Amino acid sequence: MIIAFIVAAFVYRFAMLAVSIRNEKRLRADGATEYGASVSRWLAMAHVAFYLAATAEGLVRDAPIDAISITGFLIYLFGAVMLLVVSQLLGRFWTVKLMIARDHALVTHPLFRIVRHPNYFLNIVPELIGYALTLHAYVTLVVGLMIYVLPLALRIRQEEEIMRDRFASY
Repeated sequence: MIIAFIVAAFVYRFAMLAVSIRNEKRLRADGATEYGASVSRWLAMAHVAFYLAATAEGLVRDAPIDAISITGFLIYLFGAVMLLVVSQLLGRFWTVKLMIARDHALVTHPLFRIVRHPNYFLNIVPELIGYALTLHAYVTLVVGLMIYVLPLALRIRQEEEIMRDRFASY
């Protein structure tokens, strides 16, 4: 059962990465500008490293299915659903990179007013916590999140600055 979860999580992430790459290609073709490319690379490396470390730790621990793993799965599932929601709300503007199109429109859906950066706080953070808990990967959870928070904080700072500069109503 744990192996099925790991495979499904990887397949889901690769599928969403394919959506991101498709959107990125379209945005670039339309003259979009990418910001913070080095931070995007660090985030991608941290995400992959977190997944690989949690997977290895979970397999070594032979993670049981118990209340912790079920709770972790529910947290992960929430994050996965929120990724779908955010990517749908942002539409063609959603990528894993920080890109601004020439015709970029500020998304004013209530979710973005209620939660600043829902892709990070409702998707990525719950996804990582849930993935690690499902696999009982406690070392990865603590160490991995401490590492991940650094490029994530830089990304949020960059995004805030760009959005304020680009959109007067932000």
